[in-house]
Amino acid sequence: MWLLYVVFAVVVFSAIFYLFGNYTFWLPLRSAKLPRVVMLHQVTPHAEASGMNMPPHKFEQLLQYLVKKGSTFCFVSELSQYQGQKNVVALSFDDGFLDNYQYAYPLLKKYQAKATIYLATQIEGIAKLEVEQIREMSDSGLIEFGAHTQHHVNLLKLSDEEAYREMKASKQDVEKLVGYCPSFAYPFGRFNEKHQQMAKEIGFENAVSTRKKIEPYTASNQFNLPRVSTHGAMNALQMRIALAKGRYKL
Repeated sequence: MWLLYVVFAVVVFSAIFYLFGNYTFWLPLRSAKLPRVVMLHQVTPHAEASGMNMPPHKFEQLLQYLVKKGSTFCFVSELSQYQGQKNVVALSFDDGFLDNYQYAYPLLKKYQAKATIYLATQIEGIAKLEVEQIREMSDSGLIEFGAHTQHHVNLLKLSDEEAYREMKASKQDVEKLVGYCPSFAYPFGRFNEKHQQMAKEIGFENAVSTRKKIEPYTASNQFNLPRVSTHGAMNALQMRIALAKGRYKL
């Protein structure tokens, strides 16, 4: 009989470990009145599902879930206009990958979902958005473009002068493309209080980080906004938990 108890205990503890190890149930639920700023990068079927890539079918599942919840989609620069409103979502894409136009944009149009794309305007080593595509997306009214430095650099490894130039030049680059660049994203999520002040001085309205949280939009975090982390391999439950609590666990 004692052997049955041991087996039962092992099964129970294994189930608990699996659930708590893979589903972040321990994290507190965040109010529906707090905005969800969702962090994404690539949307392509030609790369493995990862923290950098959410395949198109999985991205469509995310959009379908958000639409079913009655979400209000807004640009990151518009967050201050929706304080206290339920189910506000700001989708954000970092870097400016070509697949954002090829695969994400058609789905955003299908579901009439706004998104902000942060361009690293002179980034190398990726297939990136072309000028005509950027302008088409901007003209649609569904895509807002922000800045992400020119060369996708770790600001903490630069002098203050170099960091300021990278940030300001990227804003100017985006403004030349589409006329307006209200928001900034820190590459690699690496920055300090000086860089937050630079973003303000340069004229950005706000800036997003890679902090995996859900918080109210306030003056104290306006230039250090957290985002909901995503992963292309997350299942439907993990996706819902991430949107409810701010982060997933695989």
